[in-house]
Amino acid sequence: MFETPDLSLLGTEIFMLIMACVVLVADLFVKDEEHTLTYYLTLASMVLGFYLTAGGMGEPTQVAYAGTYIHDSMGVVLKLGIFITAFIVTIYSRPYINAREILRGEYYMLVMFATLGALVLVSAHSLLTLYLGLELMTLSTYAMVASHRDSSIASEAAMKYFVMGAVASAFMLYGMSLVYGASGTLEVAKIADALADNPSTLFGMGLVFMVSGIAFKLGAVPFHMWIPDVYQGAPTPVTAYIGSIPKIAAFGMVMRILVEALPGLESNWMMMLIFLSVLSMGLGNITAIVQSNIKRLLAYSAIAHVGYFLLGMIAGTPDGYSASMFYILVYALTSIAGFGVIIFMSRAGFECDTLDDFKGLWHRSPWYAFMMLMTIMSMAGVPPFIGFWPKLEVIMAVLNADKGLVWLAVLAMVFTIIGAFVYLRIAKVMFFDEPTSDEALSSDMSMRVVLSLNGLAMLGLGLFPALILNYCIAVFA
Repeated sequence: MFETPDLSLLGTEIFMLIMACVVLVADLFVKDEEHTLTYYLTLASMVLGFYLTAGGMGEPTQVAYAGTYIHDSMGVVLKLGIFITAFIVTIYSRPYINAREILRGEYYMLVMFATLGALVLVSAHSLLTLYLGLELMTLSTYAMVASHRDSSIASEAAMKYFVMGAVASAFMLYGMSLVYGASGTLEVAKIADALADNPSTLFGMGLVFMVSGIAFKLGAVPFHMWIPDVYQGAPTPVTAYIGSIPKIAAFGMVMRILVEALPGLESNWMMMLIFLSVLSMGLGNITAIVQSNIKRLLAYSAIAHVGYFLLGMIAGTPDGYSASMFYILVYALTSIAGFGVIIFMSRAGFECDTLDDFKGLWHRSPWYAFMMLMTIMSMAGVPPFIGFWPKLEVIMAVLNADKGLVWLAVLAMVFTIIGAFVYLRIAKVMFFDEPTSDEALSSDMSMRVVLSLNGLAMLGLGLFPALILNYCIAVFA
């Protein structure tokens, strides 16, 4: 007798799929040029998705659907971070895409599908589900980058993103096929058991390809070549999206593949991550110093932050994993605040994408200059802003791991000092240079309110970091 499976664990994903289809169909009947209906449907979906996910907080870990899906506290916390970030980015997007007549309805639909892919990715418990979630997310973001059809630089960025993303996906798929050949299963837990019983060379070969694919997706050096061009060429709200939500989802992918599926190869993947971390922190911070384009500067900053994020994974301890999780959630929130200020200063026919465009922002808009100051100080890791705490946590995790990696922690602190100079350049331009324009800055009320809250969160969460950190610690307790 056929039994209907219990789909309650998939409630959030099913809801988001239904709402993505609703947004897609509703857009066909929208006559409003600003697509107000699809915009509010997208926001409502994020809010209700957050509520559905939060309802699963504290429930025991369950593996379901023939081992393809896992419901656990890590997935719940990451999903909550994804929903919050997607909600804020959607609000930031509206004034930008309306002013430039970008594909409005299609944009909101792509945001929904990309977010759904990220949700699937963080709860995947099979290599097949991991790959499906990854491709759903990345294929949607490829189209988002190309959504500004009248911009040649956006089209070029989309092509580079697509080609490099296809290479990364090929690396991932080939690595997964090798692991499947060695283990005879796609399920994460069974792969770990097969590795313990028979540590075949195929596992090591698969690991190399999968780590390379992960490094591509994260933008870690030397697989970073697509990041600066895509950050610069993509519409700024899309840059904010791909610089935040895929990073959160990638943390889930790293945990499922390296920590849960291949724990027996920890010494191997730890050495690979050390190599990626050092190169990313070094090249990211040093190259950012010479950038005059603010989006490219933030791109190299993102590369450097990936290096810091990997420190917690290198530690290989529960404290290290919680520190990395804390780092990526805080970075996502901080990153979208920075891009939010860029969107706020942009207007139709003018992209605020160079450092010179920030000259004299203090005179033009003191409040938002203060918001940007708090954001860049958080990125630099200056106390008492929130960005200080995750940097401290990952460095302490490396020191406490007792793996002879004191040199790595010292190197991270040196690169942090170098990186601080990058952000001080932005502060100097905003507060001490004369403005190049006296045009008033304005945006809609929702954008101003959310951007202000986003900026103030840099200080508020910095004073009370336990609001996020305790959840991350509880996941790996």
